[in-house]
Amino acid sequence: MRLLFATTALAALGLAACTAVEPASLDTTEAPATPEAAAETAPDTGETMTETADAADPFLWLEEVEGEEALAWVEGQNARSLAVLEAQLEYEAYLAAATEVATSAERIPYISVRDGVAYNFWQDETNVRGLWRRTPMESYRTDAPEWETVLDFDALAAAEEANWVFKGSNCHDPKDGGSTLCMISLSNGGKDAVETREFDLDAKSFVEGGFTTPEAKQGAAWVDRDTLLIATDWGADGATLTESGYPSVVKRWTRGTPLQEAEFLISGDKTDVGVWPFTLELEDSTVLQGAVEADTFFTSKYWYFPAEGGEPVQWPIPPKSTPRDVYDGKLLVTLEQDWAPEGRGEFKSGDVIAFSIQDFLDTGALPETVELVFHPSETQAVESVSVSKNALLLSINDTVVGKVLRLDQGFEGWIASELPLPGKGQAGLAFADKDEEVVLINYEGFLTPDSLLEWDADTNETTSLKSLPAKFDTEGLVVEQKFATSTDGTKIPYFVVRAEDTVMDGSTPTLLYGYGGFQVSMNPAYSATLGRLWLEQGGAYVLANIRGGGEFGPEWHQAGLKLNRQRIYDDFISVGEDIVAEGLTTPEHLGIMGGSNGGLLMGVMLNQRPDLWNAVVVQVPLLDMMRYHMLLAGASWVDEYGSPDVPEEREFLMTISPYQNFDADKPYPTPFFVTSTKDDRVHPGHARKMAAKFEAAGLPFYYYENTDGGHSAAANQLERARRSALEFTYLTMQLMDEPEGESE
Repeated sequence: MRLLFATTALAALGLAACTAVEPASLDTTEAPATPEAAAETAPDTGETMTETADAADPFLWLEEVEGEEALAWVEGQNARSLAVLEAQLEYEAYLAAATEVATSAERIPYISVRDGVAYNFWQDETNVRGLWRRTPMESYRTDAPEWETVLDFDALAAAEEANWVFKGSNCHDPKDGGSTLCMISLSNGGKDAVETREFDLDAKSFVEGGFTTPEAKQGAAWVDRDTLLIATDWGADGATLTESGYPSVVKRWTRGTPLQEAEFLISGDKTDVGVWPFTLELEDSTVLQGAVEADTFFTSKYWYFPAEGGEPVQWPIPPKSTPRDVYDGKLLVTLEQDWAPEGRGEFKSGDVIAFSIQDFLDTGALPETVELVFHPSETQAVESVSVSKNALLLSINDTVVGKVLRLDQGFEGWIASELPLPGKGQAGLAFADKDEEVVLINYEGFLTPDSLLEWDADTNETTSLKSLPAKFDTEGLVVEQKFATSTDGTKIPYFVVRAEDTVMDGSTPTLLYGYGGFQVSMNPAYSATLGRLWLEQGGAYVLANIRGGGEFGPEWHQAGLKLNRQRIYDDFISVGEDIVAEGLTTPEHLGIMGGSNGGLLMGVMLNQRPDLWNAVVVQVPLLDMMRYHMLLAGASWVDEYGSPDVPEEREFLMTISPYQNFDADKPYPTPFFVTSTKDDRVHPGHARKMAAKFEAAGLPFYYYENTDGGHSAAANQLERARRSALEFTYLTMQLMDEPEGESE
C-alpha cells in the first residue's frame, strides 16, 4: 500500500525553521495596553479590537507588499544597510566562502528512488535554479555517477523569461507499462503559491494538452493516469479559500475536461486551515481516494470517498494524530494526544499505534483491535515513520540525538532494534519507500560532515554510500550537551560548539540559535557555512532545545502553546543566562539568531532582555501579533499562538508582541532584520513595520529584504550565500570587532 498526499499541502503549512546559516526550513503610536482598554476607547461601530488598533498604526502602508511607497522604503533601507555591511573588511571573504560552500560540487546528491533509478535535484554555480536529473542506482553507488538531465530549470526560466523556482514533483507510477507522469510545481520567485504542469518523466517533456493549473496554494493526488484529485483556488473571489489562504474544496478532475468542470467531492469550513487530497493504494492495487481537513494547525479530520459514491466517511482517529504510513495491511498513526478508544486500550501522546485498514473500510468504524507499535520513553520522540519493501522503520530523537529503529512483530508485541551506525552523531532516514528495497540514512554531527549510509535489511548492515570531506577546520573544537534550568524548574538541553582551550572569561563571541515552535526539533547538524564564517573565526555556537519544539515529543511542544508561550521565552533566556554564568561569553559578545517562528522569538528577546545580547538576527519573522492572523497564512497558526480576537488570548499576546511592546527608551542592541518580498507565508510587513519603528525612534538597525526567495528569503544558492555573508558580517561587527558606534 502507498499513502500519497498532495505534495504542496501539509508541508507548506508551517513556519519552517530556518537553520542558522543554510535555510532548508521579518509605529510610533501603540495600541491600548489591554483588550479592556481597547474596548473603552473604541466607538460603538461594530469594529473588532484588531480593526480599532489598526487605526492607530501609522505603518500599515508597509503591509502593501508591492506598493510603490513601500518598495521605495525597502529600496532605501536595503541601500543604507548594504552600504555599511558590504563595506566591512570581512564581507568579501565571507561572501566568497559562503558561495564556495553553496555551489560546491562536493555535496551529497540526496535522492529519491523510483524503479531502481535515483532522482536528484541539483544546484551549483552553473545551475543556479537547478537540474532535475537521474541515474541508475548502480551508477549512483559509484564515485562518479553518470547523470541524465530530466529538466533544466535555468533553461526553462530563460526560455519563458520567468523567475521559476522548483517546488517539487508529484508522480504517478504506471501499472500498465506506460509513461510515468508527474505534476511539476513551479513557483514565481520562491512563493508557496505554485503553478503546476504535467510532465512525462520518460519523454522528459511537458505533456502537450496535459493537466495544468494556474498559480495558487494548492495540492494534487493521482488516482490513475487520467484522474487527479485537486485542491486549489477555484475562483469566485476567494470563496473556495480558507481564511488562511489555503484551498477548502477538493474535486476530481478527469483528463480532457476543463478544470472548472471537475467533480465536487468535499468542502471544508472557512475557518479551517485548509483541505487537501490524498490517495491510498491497497495491496490489491485498489486506490482509496480521500482528503484531510485541517480544522486547526494541529487538529485534523481524515475522510475517504467510497467507491460506490455517497457521502465521505471520516477516519476513526483522534483529532490530534497523524497517519504516517501503511505496513502489512495496517494503518500506522502517531498520536499527539492521549487516546482511550472504548474497549481497545489506553494510548499516550507520542505513541505509534496501528489497526487494519481493510476492517475499517468494511465497517466504516474503528476495528476492534488497535495495536501499540511503539511507546517512546520520557527522553524520546518519534520524528518519522517509514516503510521500505522489507521493513518498518522509525526515526527518533533520544535526548536530542537521532537514532533509527527497525520494528518487527513478535509473539508479545512489536520489538524495536537500533540500526547500526558509525558513531553517536545525528541520524535520520533520508529515503525509504514501500516499493523499493533501498533504504538510505543521513548521518552527521556539528563537527562530522554528512555521510549517506545504505542499510541492508537482510544482513542488518550499513555501508557508506556517499560522504563529504571536511569543509572547515575542526581541529581543537569540541561539542558539549548541557542543561539550563528554566524559571519553572524544567531542565532545558542545549549544545555548545567551541574551542577545547576556550578560556571561560566571558570573552568568546557566541551565537545562540533557537526556534521553539510547531513541534519542530532542532538537532545537531553539519554546516560548512557556520564553520567557515563563525567557528573558524574564533566564535562559539550554541543550539537551544527549548519548549515549543518536538525534541521530547508532543508534550514538549504543547507545554508552550498559546497562554503558556512565555515558557518558551523563559527557556531561551535561561540558556543565554547559563552560558554567561558558565563564563563562555558576556552580553557584549553574545548574539542570537532565529527565523520565522524563531524570528518572533528574536523579536520577543529584543523587548524582554535587550541587556542580554549585543546582536539579534531577526529572519523572516512574525512581529505584529495583533495582526498576524490577518496576514497571508497567519490565520492557520492561531492554534499555536492564540487569537487576537479572543479577549483572554489577545491580552496575553499583547504582553509578548514585539511590535506593540516596542519602547524607544529601551537600550536595544542594533538588530538586523531579514525578510523577502516574495514570502507569501509570513508577511514581509512584520519586519518592515518593526524596522520602521526603530527608524522613527532614531534607533540604529540594519535591514535587508530580498525581492525574491519566498519564506527562506533566498530563491537560489547564490542568494543564500549572500544572505549568510551579510548576517555573519553583521555578527562579526557586533560581537568580534571593536565598537565603532551606531550604524548610519
